[in-house]
Amino acid sequence: MIPFNRCRGLILSRLRVPNYTGVSRMEDISLTYSFTLEDGSREVFELTLDAVTLELKDGPPADLPPWTELGFHQCPTCPLHSDTTPHCPAAAHLVSLTQGFARVLSHEKVSVEVVTENRTITSERAAQEAISSLMGLIMAVSGCPHTSFFRPMARFHLPFATEVETNYRAASMYLLAQYFAERAGKESDPELEGLLDIYKRVRDVNAAFVERLRAATEADSAINAIVVLDMLALNLPMAIGTSLEQLKYLFEPFLDHAEEPS
Repeated sequence: MIPFNRCRGLILSRLRVPNYTGVSRMEDISLTYSFTLEDGSREVFELTLDAVTLELKDGPPADLPPWTELGFHQCPTCPLHSDTTPHCPAAAHLVSLTQGFARVLSHEKVSVEVVTENRTITSERAAQEAISSLMGLIMAVSGCPHTSFFRPMARFHLPFATEVETNYRAASMYLLAQYFAERAGKESDPELEGLLDIYKRVRDVNAAFVERLRAATEADSAINAIVVLDMLALNLPMAIGTSLEQLKYLFEPFLDHAEEPS
């Protein structure tokens, strides 16, 4: 029989444990979305995220269409300026996606395979739902100032997340950010008020993007993909007062062992 400590050492030696203390040694993150359309054609999107910044390392196409210009239906709260940023970062990175689905209707069924480093997820669903999963990921890591808050969720991307899963992940992400803020000596926000502000700005982004995409594509799949994302953004403020409370039972072991305030 192999001694426990030796067995543990053999297992750990075979595991690929990232070295979070030395970010220079972290590897870039790769994801692939493969879509099979009703006519049998395929659209494949390979993404590479910088290991530290979590921004897309893949540059947008060299020849960008007019609808990607920053001033074209620019978000009302966008902090960027066209003299330094001529194109909307999120729009520029969505060009390939909109071109790939330019003639796909939102209700058409597509088969999707998402390959990440640790798992492969397959699904068959309406085009608008499948596209929204990839679109949300791209927007989060595109360099858009309003969507950059979602990079931690992009790092641990969950394709085709349900409404409840998205609310849970967003709230958990935000509260973990408050933990780090407090440890850094900054003001924290355990009441999630800042998260409501983030989602309000995201809804402004979504509204502007609907107008951009009307000029980008003839079909409605990409436009309705934004609508799907916007429904999630609309739901979260309501979920903080209702749906999240319904998850309280999951944390009873923590509540049972929490010390009463003195």
